[in-house]
Amino acid sequence: MNIPFLDNWRKRNGADEGASSASVVGGDAEGVAELLSECELLRVRAGQSGLELDDSPASLEALDQLPPHWRDDPEELPWLGNDAGLYLGTVIVRTVEGATWHVWPGGHPVVRLASGREIQVVEAGLDWAVSGAPELSQVYAEAAEA
Repeated sequence: MNIPFLDNWRKRNGADEGASSASVVGGDAEGVAELLSECELLRVRAGQSGLELDDSPASLEALDQLPPHWRDDPEELPWLGNDAGLYLGTVIVRTVEGATWHVWPGGHPVVRLASGREIQVVEAGLDWAVSGAPELSQVYAEAAEA
């Protein structure tokens, strides 16, 4: 998956054009984590439903309970799903010991657990946005157990 804002970040921070996204993450993991945690569309839609996303596992449970109004807008659906996956990853990275962001050379972000297992959080977010399964809190619980 291409992450346009990561390209912009790389340019602002003088990253070598030939460098992979993964090597850039190694140089500023906190900066990339901050970018990936923005999830602006999801935060706005959740806020419109009275839910403040505080990067906690409980907020994932609350998201799972929201009526899926985004499914009515086919243009917004993939963006919201992408944000849901990035938000899921943000919660895992901030609360599961040893979990870190890893960005593959093509720009695809995954969460790598201390065990080495990688979680495809963006795909999980897209599946959740489209069908409601798997629930975000379920993916989190599986990551926290590992």
